[in-house]
Amino acid sequence: MTQLLLVDDSDELRDTLAYLLRREGYDVRAVADGAAALSEFSLRPPDIILLDLMIPEVTGIEVCRQIRLTSDVPIIMLTAQVGEANVVVGLESGADDYITKPFSIPELLARLRSLLRRQRADEPAEATLRVQGLVMDVQRHRVSVDGRKLDLPLREFDLLELLMRHAGRVLTRRQIIDTVWGADYFGDTKTLDVHIRRLRAKIEDNPNRPTRLTTVRGLGYRLEE
Repeated sequence: MTQLLLVDDSDELRDTLAYLLRREGYDVRAVADGAAALSEFSLRPPDIILLDLMIPEVTGIEVCRQIRLTSDVPIIMLTAQVGEANVVVGLESGADDYITKPFSIPELLARLRSLLRRQRADEPAEATLRVQGLVMDVQRHRVSVDGRKLDLPLREFDLLELLMRHAGRVLTRRQIIDTVWGADYFGDTKTLDVHIRRLRAKIEDNPNRPTRLTTVRGLGYRLEE
C-alpha cells in the first residue's frame, strides 16, 4: 500500500483529503504543521508527500528543503492562489509538482498517480528515454522524433535530456540553467529562451503552437507526457 504523508493546517481539508485518499487505497498519515511533518518523515519515510506551503512551526518551503537533503521522495505542493512567486520558490526548493486550491479530487489523484509512476519507472542514466515520440539513447548521444533522426548540439541535447527525465514536471528557468549551464552561470537567461526555440523548431510539428515542450507562464517549461 502506498504510504502518503499529508501536511495541511486546515482541519476540515486535512480530514476530508485523508478520508478520500484512504478510500482510494492510500495509507495516509496526516499532520497539521511542519515540525510534525519532519518528525513523521524521519520516523517512517512515505512514498509521496502532499505538502501545504502555508503551515505553522516550520514552513512548507523549509520542510521541502530539509527533506531534499536526504530524500528524493515525490512532493506535491498544495498552495492557495497567492501569486507565482511562492510557487517558483516551492519548485526551486525541491517540490516536484504543485496544485492550487481549490482543486478537484480527480485532478489530485491524477497528479499523485503520475508522480508515483515516474518515480517507480526511474531508469539509470544509460537507459533509453522515450517521451511523446521522442527517443533518446543517452550513451550513444542519439535522439529521434517520430522516427526522424535529430542532430542536436551538446547543450540542446543536455537540455532535452533534462526535460525528458522530468517529463510532466514543471522545471523553473533557474532549475534548468543551474543543471544545464551550472549554478555559477551568470549570463543572460535569454540564452535559455534561444535554446528552447531551437528545440521546438526540431521536435514540434508547429513550433508556434507547441504541444510537446510547453511554457508554464511565470514558472518555466514542461515536456508534456
